Amino acid sequence: MGRGQGYHRCVLSRAFMRLVDLLPLPSLRVQRIIAFLVILSQAGISVTGAVVRVTASGLGCPTWPQCFPGSFTPLPHAAVPVWHQTVEFTNRMFTFGVTLFAALVVLAVLRARRRREVVAYAWMMPGGTVLQAVIGGITVRTGLLWWTVSIHLLVSMLMVWLAVLLFAKIGEPDDAVAAPRVPAPLRWLTGLSALALTATLIAGTLVTGAGPHAGDQSVTKPVVRLKIEIVTLVHAHAEMLVAYLALLIGLGFALATVGMTRALRNRYLVLIVLVCAQGLVGIVQYFTHVPAALVAVHVGGAAACTAATAALWAAMRTRERITADAPAPATQAA
Repeated sequence: MGRGQGYHRCVLSRAFMRLVDLLPLPSLRVQRIIAFLVILSQAGISVTGAVVRVTASGLGCPTWPQCFPGSFTPLPHAAVPVWHQTVEFTNRMFTFGVTLFAALVVLAVLRARRRREVVAYAWMMPGGTVLQAVIGGITVRTGLLWWTVSIHLLVSMLMVWLAVLLFAKIGEPDDAVAAPRVPAPLRWLTGLSALALTATLIAGTLVTGAGPHAGDQSVTKPVVRLKIEIVTLVHAHAEMLVAYLALLIGLGFALATVGMTRALRNRYLVLIVLVCAQGLVGIVQYFTHVPAALVAVHVGGAAACTAATAALWAAMRTRERITADAPAPATQAA
């Protein structure tokens, strides 16, 4: 039985690759454009999700995968305003764009016969999109429980990270070997800063879970919120951001001592600017009582910081072709 299943999988795989071979051969530039669109779509879906939450449209489509029982599109309903239906349905439609670019990048790297590493990262895009759809369905069906919303955002940030790594790996030659650009301790320090970023994001989702934007304003079925004093969570979130920034500053001094390439320097400076801007947005949010517009900006900033950190991490290792001159063969010398 196992052999039969393996045979059928092999046949299906070959048939799929034959169909892929019918597609035009994508150039490296086309592959990178598609990969860049994957990054934008993965980051964009997190921002549209934030818009859904701050406009209290989280249950604009109260069921999943349908919008209303028996209909995948919005319907006139006395209990659900048209505005909330439109916002939530638009966010769901944005998922089709994410799915399209995820599928296109898989087809592009398969058709171009890229190395196994690139193909593996490409397959993570549609896989992660399916996972996000399931998490989104759970979020709706559980009435926007705060911890489901937190997981939804954190997985979005993970997908942004993976999409940036995919973009970097597509730009590297397949017929080459790995070559570090910085000493190993500095790369691990960058990894430590990524962990600090993760802690900052987790703390941020806890602030969201206890904050004023629950995603829905139903009086009969209020959204369950995190029962922790929000000021305490805000301070913890701010301290995590300070630790993250401190690690980046230390990394900058360390990189300056060993010498930075232009690519590393540009990525590092962009990351520092984004983190400082994100901190400024957070401060303004705190003193202006978390206006809705700034929540979406803050989520977009989180995606940008995640992408910039991933880009810095990826730039510390590359693949280079071996160009050393080989000695003349012994047979020729004889």
